[in-house]
Amino acid sequence: MTLSARNRLDGKIEELQLGGVMAHVAIRVGENLIESVITRRSAEEMKLKIGDTVSAVIKSTEVMLEKK
Repeated sequence: MTLSARNRLDGKIEELQLGGVMAHVAIRVGENLIESVITRRSAEEMKLKIGDTVSAVIKSTEVMLEKK
């Protein structure tokens, strides 16, 4: 598969909550946690489970920054 998005973060699924229509997926990337909401159908088709290695692919026209 070829994607136009260039921001790819590899990590492991740490939490997976399946709802009626949507699924909440938390991915551990180093010390950070990336959270995504996808359709339950997609999660089931991908056979996602805790511990799976996945890539969070980010494509957005807007990225917010916070100075610490």
